[in-house]
Amino acid sequence: MHWQITFPDYDRASGIYSFIVTSAFDLGKTEGKKMCKSTFIVSSWLLMFAAMLQSPAVIASDTVANIRADVANGETIYNQGKGDATACAGCHGEKALGMDAMEAPRLANIGQIYLIKQLDDYAAGKRNDPGNGAVMNDVAKALNEQDRLDVAAYLDTLEYATEPSDLKALAAEGSKAGNPKKGKIIMSRGIKPLVPACQDCHGFSGRAQNVPAIHHQKYVYLVNQLKRYRDGSRANDKKIYKDGIMRGIAKKLDDENIADIAAYLATVTDLKP
Repeated sequence: MHWQITFPDYDRASGIYSFIVTSAFDLGKTEGKKMCKSTFIVSSWLLMFAAMLQSPAVIASDTVANIRADVANGETIYNQGKGDATACAGCHGEKALGMDAMEAPRLANIGQIYLIKQLDDYAAGKRNDPGNGAVMNDVAKALNEQDRLDVAAYLDTLEYATEPSDLKALAAEGSKAGNPKKGKIIMSRGIKPLVPACQDCHGFSGRAQNVPAIHHQKYVYLVNQLKRYRDGSRANDKKIYKDGIMRGIAKKLDDENIADIAAYLATVTDLKP
């Protein structure tokens, strides 16, 4: 069963409804109030509809890219690599659950459309990560368009599993560990008046499907990416007005906010999407 979802300014490449988070931007006192009101109405409707999308039987029509995907080829590339592209499992883990020690994100079940876009952006040089993530540009370039689609499709077929980040171990190693309870509040309510609730786009506990699923994502990766959005070194997010959605939001978060959000999402209760 397929559903065609049509909204103004819907980006098929990223699967993002750009008007959802207009409340995060300063549009002036008068316009800001008007836009916030309409945004919350739309967001509430979408959150109800998102509950339907949790069922694997209800799939947004934009995921029909699966029809062209060779999952077996994707599995081979993920586990063994291809040509100059090293095996993904070496950094992201056998089950693609990510590794805090490698600064590598969870890839399993986070969304095929999102993964394709990220791999394409790495290949085109639109996303450039520092540290261990720097290898991603060469890996993505070594794969052709079909290979990238196949890997993303394979990762979407994996049985759902969890492997929470060990915040105590990270703290013992010198990392700042956030407060999951405070992170849950930001995730569900935002920070008034300028930071919208993360779940407005990412869904309850970060389980939305048309934007990256961020629940059970690795703590170190989440902290790094939010900081990179904040300083502008990552700029491949969907743009609205003059700024990117995630960049506009991250600029309003301090280090403690970021650590708290990451702590909640990396240890959230085991709820399957």
